[in-house]
Amino acid sequence: LQSTPATSIPTVQVQGQQINLQPPSYTAASQHAEQMKKPGQNFMCLWQSCKKWFQTPSQVFYHAATEHGGKDVYPGQCLWEGCEPFQRQRFSFITHLQDKHCSRDALLAGLKQDEHGQAGSQKPPNK
Repeated sequence: LQSTPATSIPTVQVQGQQINLQPPSYTAASQHAEQMKKPGQNFMCLWQSCKKWFQTPSQVFYHAATEHGGKDVYPGQCLWEGCEPFQRQRFSFITHLQDKHCSRDALLAGLKQDEHGQAGSQKPPNK
């Protein structure tokens, strides 16, 4: 039995779920999604370290609901930046996501906070 390393996809077991570690092709070029912002993309997904840019709040919501809140990936709590990590059922989380994080105002406010956190300080963020 031979396996060629070039075609195998690394996977890890996390709490019994298999996680595919192969990055989507469009992020392979750069680790920093912040730099992938295109003109007209003014809304950012602030889920943990996602930082992907979108053109509309509804695109952010759809992305977050499917990529972070999908039934195979949802961690059981909201990991949006600055949010309390309460345990939530997935259905409750989707509603929470839409109300609290993916409205136009909430997304713009989140970006302002994000800028304050990084803009003026040269020292790396303390985690």
